[in-house]
Amino acid sequence: MWEVARKNRRKSLTLLILMGIVLIGLGFLIGTAFDAYQGGFFGIIIAMILYFILLGVAFSQGASIMLKMANAREVKKSDYPQLYNIVEEMQLASGMAQMPKVYVIDDPTPNAFAAGMTPEKSMVAVTTGLLKMMNRDELQGVIAHEISHIINRDIRYMTIATIMVASVAILSQFFLRSMFYSRGRSRGSSGGGRGQIIMLIVAVVMAILAPILIRLLYFALSRKREYLADASAARLTRYPEGLASALEKIGNSTNSLKSADKAMAPMYIANPLKPKGQKLRNLSSTHPPLLNRIKILRAMGGTHSYNDYHQAYREVNNSHASVIPRNALKK
Repeated sequence: MWEVARKNRRKSLTLLILMGIVLIGLGFLIGTAFDAYQGGFFGIIIAMILYFILLGVAFSQGASIMLKMANAREVKKSDYPQLYNIVEEMQLASGMAQMPKVYVIDDPTPNAFAAGMTPEKSMVAVTTGLLKMMNRDELQGVIAHEISHIINRDIRYMTIATIMVASVAILSQFFLRSMFYSRGRSRGSSGGGRGQIIMLIVAVVMAILAPILIRLLYFALSRKREYLADASAARLTRYPEGLASALEKIGNSTNSLKSADKAMAPMYIANPLKPKGQKLRNLSSTHPPLLNRIKILRAMGGTHSYNDYHQAYREVNNSHASVIPRNALKK
């Protein structure tokens, strides 16, 4: 699994680089709109300062913030012995040096997430609803999925991506609001004439489109990582049906998680928010369709390797694409 995590970094870094280009480009255009000569440089600097401030907070306090937002409480082995045993089993199967801390969320809606920037400082959290609803094989599938996120460094990548999305949103809102409040003032006061007006229009268009574009990149990164975590979980448990059945039960739940919000939604094993009447969610969803994930896992039959998941993914999606790093398929 560690090798798969290393091979998967290239695809993730490519998406993160594209997101970074969107952030820097937005900062440059906004700065140029204010000052045609030196504004672009200062716009980039401001964008990067904002990004690194938010990133520093996320890396230092991200896990604790997530756990507080989820109303999760740390539990001991004596509180939930079966849960602890399963986490221990999956830790050993994955080759992690130490066991993640275990948290429980008092909520009847079945769901789970992992947190922590490194495997050495990681934790898994599950809801009481998940514990009541799942049998041992299903619970093992869920825990294996979350352990896979930790091993694959998904939490780190998703945190970096989330901060980029937030930075673009803040810059865009600041610029558009400043344009709205200053629309009565004289235009082109910083010089540059018609060219400055054109740059201003381009900056406004970019400020509107950039949050949409960077979210689409974010969704693509998030969905690919869910598929890979499913494949890794099947390999860890050697029983894909356990996770498939768990996802089916989670999907049949009609309630939203009380403590969940849009910022936390990508971290859960399945979308914790249950929007009504929202059918066209493929491009704007942080998770692949649950039905699709279940079909792929069940198409594997009794097999459990990355190659088996790769073939099942292609069959179910009728596609030549893959979510498994190419070098992992050679083994």
